[in-house]
Parts: sequence; C-alpha cells; structure tokens
Amino acid sequence: MQLPLPDELKQKRIDLGLTQNDLAKRAGVSQPLIARIESGDVDPRLSTLKKIIDVFNEIEKEDICLKDIMNCELISVSPEESIDRAVHIMEEYNISQIPVIRNGISVGSIAEDMIVRSMADKKTSVVSHMKIADIMGDSFPALSPNTDVKTASYMLEKHPAVLVLENGQVTGVVTKYDVLKLLSD
Repeated sequence: MQLPLPDELKQKRIDLGLTQNDLAKRAGVSQPLIARIESGDVDPRLSTLKKIIDVFNEIEKEDICLKDIMNCELISVSPEESIDRAVHIMEEYNISQIPVIRNGISVGSIAEDMIVRSMADKKTSVVSHMKIADIMGDSFPALSPNTDVKTASYMLEKHPAVLVLENGQVTGVVTKYDVLKLLSD
C-alpha cells in the first residue's frame, strides 16, 4: 500500500469541496498543519494521515446516491400472478417482500406477513391459488436515482424497501440491507 503524496491529498481535498480549514476542523488538527502537509514542508504522523483519510472517506459516503447502491436486477411480480408464485420467488431469492409491477409501474407490494395473515382466514390451498392483487398492499415509496442515501434511510425506517424511479419507470430497488452494507464498505 502506498501512502498518498502531498499533492494527492490536496487534490482529494479540492475534489471533495473542502477548504483547508474545513478539513482541519473535521480531522481535529490545525489549518496550518494541513497547509504544511499539502506543500510537502512536513511529513505527517501516520495517525494524522489516518484522520485526514477518514474524513475523506466519511465525506465520500455522504455523497452516495441511490443509483450507487440500488439493485438494478429488479425482482418483481405482476398482480395477476398467484400467491404461490410470489412465495416461490421469495424462497428462491431469500427475500421477504416483492414489488408488484405492471408495465414498469409499481401498483403494490406483497410481503410474507401479508401472505401469513391471509392464511389465518383461508385454507393454504385456497391462498396459494389466489391472485397477488387479492392481498397486495401499498406500493413501496419511490425516489429518484440521485436521491442521497440519508433521505432513503428515513423512508426505510417505515418501509421495507424504496423503489428507484426514472422517467416514471421502476429501474431499481433499495432495501435496508443495501444501506447496511455501506457500513462494511
């Protein structure tokens, strides 16, 4: 692993739209130290360099949009399909909810809890042959691909997924799991 050169640190700071003062405050060091590091007058301690790089990484994560983390391979069902088909898809992909899409437009959602609830009232054989339209719930909320992850996170507190819409068509989906994966990146 190669340590960044002073001019690389300066360019990264500029690319992220930070002033030396902004970087210094966020890294917990002085602005003159940042200036001296960028000019090559001083070699920073590894701990100082780590603080600077951590600030860069933190800012890059703030700029993540839904298009950066969405699943483009949209797994969906149509309202005319059977509940049995939805259950098969949930098992195959190990998911607990699916958007219901007709002609590229979200018309509802189906989730495990909806299916289980319907089984309390009807025989299993009856439920498996019912149409998804008979028990589906509301559509997942939809956002544009350029929406920041923070906004989506607020929506994911109340909904299991957020659809990504472009030109009125569903182009992807973001789940709580997709946002949680950012912590390990």
